[in-house]
Amino acid sequence: MKKGLLVPAALLAAILAFCLWNSAAMAACTARWQEQAEQADRLAQAGDWEGAAAAIREGYAAWSARQTYLHIVTSHDAVDGAEAMYHRALAFAESREDSELRAELADLQDQLRLLAEMEEFSIKNIL
Repeated sequence: MKKGLLVPAALLAAILAFCLWNSAAMAACTARWQEQAEQADRLAQAGDWEGAAAAIREGYAAWSARQTYLHIVTSHDAVDGAEAMYHRALAFAESREDSELRAELADLQDQLRLLAEMEEFSIKNIL
């Protein structure tokens, strides 16, 4: 390979490596957050409202710890939407509103799935 192509090839390889890492990291984070939302739903179904609220708070704390990263790599609208869903879900859990909480947690899980999908390294995201 010519010397003049070495730097651009290395740069492209570094970008590809970051994209692959970012896709895997986002999938792992969102899977964990989705599991926490599922746990909150299970606790609410069992009538453990304090446990459900605690699970939402735990998920939100993990979510909040990654805010800077999320705002750098993905759409602000998607991140802000999930943020609002966490707040609404916690309010519904604290007021023991079963159907509203379950609907909000389902929406939150879909939003988290969307975040992972947006960062997935796939042909539809490249084109």
